[in-house]
Amino acid sequence: MTTNDYIDRINTARVYDVAIRTPLELAANLSRRISNRILMKREDLQPIFSFKLRGAYNKIAALPEEKVAAGVICSSAGNHAQGVALAAKRRGVRAVIVMPVTTPRIKVDAVKALGGEVTLRGDNYDDAYAHARELEQRDSLTFIHPFDDPDVIAGQGTIGKEILEQVQELGEAQIDAIFVPVGGGGLAAGIAVYVKTMNPAIRVIGVEPDESAGMRDSLLAGEPVTLEHVGIFADGVAVRRVGDESFRLCKQFVDEVITVNTDQTCAAIRDIFEDTRSIVEPAGALAIAGAKKYLADHEVKGQTVITISGGANVNFDRLRHIVERAAVGEQREMLLAAEIAETPGSFRNFCNALGRRSITEFNYRFSDKAIAHIFVGVQLRGGMVERRELLGQLKSAGYPVVDLSDNEMAKLHVRHMVGGRAPAVDNERLFRFEFPERPGALLDFLAAIGTRWNISLFHYRNHGSDYGRILAGIDVAPEDADKLKVHLAELAYPHWEESDNPAYAMFLA
Repeated sequence: MTTNDYIDRINTARVYDVAIRTPLELAANLSRRISNRILMKREDLQPIFSFKLRGAYNKIAALPEEKVAAGVICSSAGNHAQGVALAAKRRGVRAVIVMPVTTPRIKVDAVKALGGEVTLRGDNYDDAYAHARELEQRDSLTFIHPFDDPDVIAGQGTIGKEILEQVQELGEAQIDAIFVPVGGGGLAAGIAVYVKTMNPAIRVIGVEPDESAGMRDSLLAGEPVTLEHVGIFADGVAVRRVGDESFRLCKQFVDEVITVNTDQTCAAIRDIFEDTRSIVEPAGALAIAGAKKYLADHEVKGQTVITISGGANVNFDRLRHIVERAAVGEQREMLLAAEIAETPGSFRNFCNALGRRSITEFNYRFSDKAIAHIFVGVQLRGGMVERRELLGQLKSAGYPVVDLSDNEMAKLHVRHMVGGRAPAVDNERLFRFEFPERPGALLDFLAAIGTRWNISLFHYRNHGSDYGRILAGIDVAPEDADKLKVHLAELAYPHWEESDNPAYAMFLA
């Protein structure tokens, strides 16, 4: 396949039997915030919420009748599978889809709804691929590769053709770069071969997760390499080995491949939501994450770049994790571990040292008579500069403190595990509180509680609502119970005692 062969195949690709010409939209809020013009190619608006149907349909539509008589088969983490299932349904042929067992349920259900026969096998794409190849031979099926096939690459390349047409229609004077998510490389190859042939001045930059950087590592090695391990957060690009043909084209036409981490990807998902009110999957947000990182690292202002929003097939229950990580990825939240003295008032003193910053999370459990360990989330407005300043401020105040913002284990597990039983607490009573949420609200709450009784358990998480919610344990002697009751009534904070809650008895009391 020569460059001209690809240009011809892209120009004549039969994608529009099923695909739409997706809009090229300005990300107004993000553009304003980072002082660059960001245009999003909205492939998440396709009928299957992903660009993958372009390549799959173009391939299946081009097959002769004898090739599809027994049916087609593919291996996929989800989006290519939906494209194959839809294309096969339109042509009236059998579609067997082998998917990793880690594939989000929303993608599995979508494939089944399109008539695909789903088989779950292995933990990643490569395991599914090996099994699909076995079934191909056994049942005389035709394999539809998700990225390493000229017709699939040409189908994805129609996105590059549309971009250049839409840029002219929108009257954009100059496009500086196009950021493309990379898994196996078919999308990047198709877009790059068309765009760089038609306008070599436009940079084409691939973006991969740092835990699945197969194309970057292959380009550095000068040949396709097989990764020992791939992360599955961005499951749509979790590929251990890029395609031979997609590698050849990317090596020739892609200017650069960069990587982003999970937090940066989550922050990009939120960026897209804030501009479009749409929620893309992690692989679909890679391009935005890469563009933000690239423009910041190169201190670029005033450029116009295009990002490919690749897909929106995300499980709803993953949103909790995405939200937790987005603020850290945007440098809007800092996570800290600190030691404070186990004395009445030390909790409040620590909050005073933080200043009137918004606290996003505060986890604490009594440990021993001398030292308490606390896990704290702090809202940032000044990014990395403020993060360094706050660390210095707390250390100057005498607090042993550790920045956990980049600690993967802390973000994934420890933040939710602070606690446990405290045998040294003899008279703990548990209460839920609500208070109006505003900067400094937690400090005000602790000041109102006072220092008369020791706080033995504390959990607070800011969820962006109008009211903050706290779970607090208070160590109070039986003879002081009535005094505590009067004190809490005088606070005027809505509160409920939970000392008899079975969850408390089972896990914390």
